[in-house]
Amino acid sequence: MIDAKTRLYGVIGNPVRHSLSPVIHNGAFRRMGLNAAYLAFEVLNLAEAMSGIRGLGIRGVSVTIPFKTVIIPFLDGLEDVAGRIQAVNTISNEGGKLIGYNTDWRGALEALEEKTNLEGKKVLLLGAGGAARAIAFGLKERSCQVFIFNRSEEKGQRLAGEMGFTHLPFSSLNGLDVDVVINATSGGMHPKDSETPLPKEFFKKEATVMDIVYKPLRTKFLREAEERGCRTIDGLEMLARQGAAQIEIWTGKKPDTGEIKEDLKKALR
Repeated sequence: MIDAKTRLYGVIGNPVRHSLSPVIHNGAFRRMGLNAAYLAFEVLNLAEAMSGIRGLGIRGVSVTIPFKTVIIPFLDGLEDVAGRIQAVNTISNEGGKLIGYNTDWRGALEALEEKTNLEGKKVLLLGAGGAARAIAFGLKERSCQVFIFNRSEEKGQRLAGEMGFTHLPFSSLNGLDVDVVINATSGGMHPKDSETPLPKEFFKKEATVMDIVYKPLRTKFLREAEERGCRTIDGLEMLARQGAAQIEIWTGKKPDTGEIKEDLKKALR
């Protein structure tokens, strides 16, 4: 029951009406016995939204497209990893100061390492946005050899340069031999279910293929990878894990990731 003592959390982005974050957090809060509620806020003006978070004493927010990098100047500080990644997906209101964190990289690494040993692997990373930056950081921590492709060549080259990776034009992807392929773009997301960021001929048998898109859960990208004999990781794996890490930052308590995934699967049915 919501009352005057309820702690308020939320997600800011645009669009966010499709977001499954309220499913993650409200379910976990309920099971953990916390007097807390989590809402989705579709933001048109970021500066005004940040003033609202401060003024209303909202305890924490998730940050999604298109604000993961542009939100940094509005914060009072960054924890170490978020500062190194230069992308934020989590804000914690700590005594009136808004501190930025990044849990995307943890969610991605945990999901990948459940399927494969990443140390020193060759990886193709599709995308150069906030999620891609976080994943790239995690891959660098595992000494991976990473190739980045992004439709905006300038943005892709910038991320590759910052991380010490290689940016490749699309024409160079054919014949590229990698162990892991990660889609960190919105390619194939509903309502563009019939699209895929990579032709199926690219996938090598027994490669590990991850998609951060979770609607649809089995994207064309993943279906075609499976047809080629690859191990696949759907978007719920990273989503559930990064959400669990957010709750741990906000409350000091770790929720059950398996129960979060079950909540998400029910919501998607």
